[in-house]
Amino acid sequence: MSVTTVQNPNTQADRKKLNDLYNERKTWFRIVKKILRLFVKEPRYIFLGDKAEAGSIILTNHVGPSAPITNELYSDMPVRLWGAHEMNVSFKSAYKYQTEIYYHQKKHWNIYLAKVLCLIITPLTYMYYKGINLISSYGDVRFRKTLSESLATLESGTTVVIFPEKSDNGYFKVLTGFYPGAVMFLQYCQKHGINAPVFVAYLNKETRQYIFDTPKTVDELLSLGLSRTELADMLCARCNELGTMKF
Repeated sequence: MSVTTVQNPNTQADRKKLNDLYNERKTWFRIVKKILRLFVKEPRYIFLGDKAEAGSIILTNHVGPSAPITNELYSDMPVRLWGAHEMNVSFKSAYKYQTEIYYHQKKHWNIYLAKVLCLIITPLTYMYYKGINLISSYGDVRFRKTLSESLATLESGTTVVIFPEKSDNGYFKVLTGFYPGAVMFLQYCQKHGINAPVFVAYLNKETRQYIFDTPKTVDELLSLGLSRTELADMLCARCNELGTMKF
């Protein structure tokens, strides 16, 4: 097995410069990112095959806010992330989502504590989500918007990062499953002639390793002939395997 360990493309400073160059964020948000980098340390990137490049699809665990923030701060290629549409609509919807779903249902906070603290947290996170140019993900017929926007993103040469783990009851070290929405996106890509490389990745918060599996193309994965649920389960199982690896 070929293992390529990449801390940075050249140096840590170069990776940050590439991140700021490719991810064209507004000036105010670039300042926010510089501040966040003081608190969120860069993981050690490990690629079991080819290195992820622009125009890829990355399926990764969530680890609460850790994986989304890490991808935004340290990806050395242009990226856009999938995320809950509630965080991309209005402050009111973001506050409701964070108090009732994210902190109470998923993080298991006391609901009253969540409502109080989110008066401070939500304005900051809502501003952050606006800054990263989030791709809104939906659980209903509006998912078509997610698919079309994600396809246009890939066609522009930007990598799409998806967090497909089932997290209704919280975020766990061993993932309980993947939603089939990610597989639906692969099928949508194939339908429109996009055969992008797909990377399954696992961010280990304890070891600070971000492990990327050997990529498979969209066509390779769909040629397995599995149902959406079966392919989603296979990809989740591989993600969990990556989580057990140590280098």
